[in-house]
Amino acid sequence: MRDINIPLPIARTLLNPIFRVTLNARLPWHMQRLLLDIGSRAQFLPSDTAVHRLRLGGRPAERITAGSEKPNLASGAVLYLHGGGYAVGSPGTHRSLAARLAHETGCAVYVLDYRLAPEHPFPAGLDDAEAAFLELVGNIGYQPEQIALSGDSAGGGLSLATAQRLIAEHGYTPAALGLIAPWVDPNRVPEKSRDLVINRPWSRACAAAYLGDGDGTDTGYAPLHGSLAGLPPTYVQVDVSELLHGQCVEFVAALRMAGVHTRFTESKGLWHVAQLQAALVEAAAAALTELADFLREAVQPVALRDLG
Repeated sequence: MRDINIPLPIARTLLNPIFRVTLNARLPWHMQRLLLDIGSRAQFLPSDTAVHRLRLGGRPAERITAGSEKPNLASGAVLYLHGGGYAVGSPGTHRSLAARLAHETGCAVYVLDYRLAPEHPFPAGLDDAEAAFLELVGNIGYQPEQIALSGDSAGGGLSLATAQRLIAEHGYTPAALGLIAPWVDPNRVPEKSRDLVINRPWSRACAAAYLGDGDGTDTGYAPLHGSLAGLPPTYVQVDVSELLHGQCVEFVAALRMAGVHTRFTESKGLWHVAQLQAALVEAAAAALTELADFLREAVQPVALRDLG
């Protein structure tokens, strides 16, 4: 199915009531998850996309490839960690985004179904992401420097925390971090009451559910305050209208202070993780293409790209 281009004002008008109903702190988590999974069916996949279900690090996952179900290990991989406040979201809600990344990077994209709060609070999701990366290296055969970590919102924060743990505990540095509006400090109370997608009560409910009985000062929970030195090249995308915009600006400044090669894009007129609507909105597709280009450059050596 071909992409369409809904004008930004119309797209915002259509999406606003959907997010207001779905991401609602008064709605039980299981209902939020169900509504998001139903809504994701409108986000179609590019043609010639192969989706293979497997287990990764002991958890369900999807391997998404373009053209062939069998991945080419030499092309590298992306381990994608979905957003949803650590409490909602799934490989299904992010399948379209991941499929576009697979087509535009030429990599296999692995989308992990990590455990969600409140049933499984911190550090369950971080443990799952670490185990998934280690299996990509130990059992599937990628080198650590062939695997990029990518994620949006909570999944962006989880990607950062995973990279920090891999470097500190295993000596593995991923190829890159590709982060869409990463939630790198759940302790931070948003200054605004809401943006198009997220509202303050829902955000605080997610933060509490993810923390559970844990320690909010743990840098695995709030990786903004962990060690940033030695991280791989990092790309951060955020819209200026988002609740997380200020947090992302602070994070990028901290990355640069730590000597991390950092790229930062601030869009105007999009919304939180608009890349999920890339098949419907041209500006969102363009942002996702920029992310894909960054990831492809990181995981594929120049010589290999020249062969293509």
